[in-house]
Amino acid sequence: MTKKLKIAFQGEPGANSHIAIAEAYPDAEPMPCPTFEDALAAISSGEADLGMIPIENSVAGRVADIHHLLPASGLFIVGEWFLPIRHQLMALKGVKLADIKSVESHVQALGQCRRTIRKLGIKPIVAGDTAGSARDVSERGDRTVAAIASRLAAEIYGLDILAEDIEDEAHNTTRFVVLAREAKWAAQGSGPLVTSFVFRVRNLPAALYKALGGFATNGVNMTKLESYMVDGNFFATQFYADVDGHPDDRGLAFALEELKFFSREFRILGVYPGNPFRATFSETQD
Repeated sequence: MTKKLKIAFQGEPGANSHIAIAEAYPDAEPMPCPTFEDALAAISSGEADLGMIPIENSVAGRVADIHHLLPASGLFIVGEWFLPIRHQLMALKGVKLADIKSVESHVQALGQCRRTIRKLGIKPIVAGDTAGSARDVSERGDRTVAAIASRLAAEIYGLDILAEDIEDEAHNTTRFVVLAREAKWAAQGSGPLVTSFVFRVRNLPAALYKALGGFATNGVNMTKLESYMVDGNFFATQFYADVDGHPDDRGLAFALEELKFFSREFRILGVYPGNPFRATFSETQD
């Protein structure tokens, strides 16, 4: 009998990360963890085989904690998954929408439903995660409090859905990365690939401009570039980037060689298949 993959995620049963695991790895065993640090530690220790971790959302932007935690974790990206996010407003059985005075959820979920919350005139309260807020509402028994979470969470915790799909934007989608203890690069030429890496440029005039010039001259498409401070230092900036292709592709190899010349630190986080969902948001050429 084949052992089930155990996949760690941050949150409680019914969280969007749980749903992403169920879609991407339907035969796996989801492993809920209280925090991102706990989820990454479970992968590092071998308690979990993989991790399903959100990295960015089309409405709320990047999940800031991950950009700090991932490079320091020593883990590697081996895949990605895109999940359209559908938020449900839920409360105890029999409660009416008019009874609700406040709503609890993860800060990103509250931000993604801002217009609906304002329209209903209820007070938003930040909670640890979406599914956890649903569990809390179920356990506390307060009939004036609602939660914003997934349809799965409503089923798990026995709540009524008072308003469906209340997200402000129909395109609301979260991108997850699949993490593993060991690097497992996708084979060159095996289809559309993504290479993710982090780097810090040397403290020289125009170093970033020079470091990135090779991607333009070698025709490499950079789909993501983000900066963030290192250890709270205003003058120590690390960059996270995604590019199309494999590091052994001629153009990308030249671009990375140039990048490394102008960088004091460089590390590839993963080389993995681009999810087919990427084809649905290709930029239209004028």
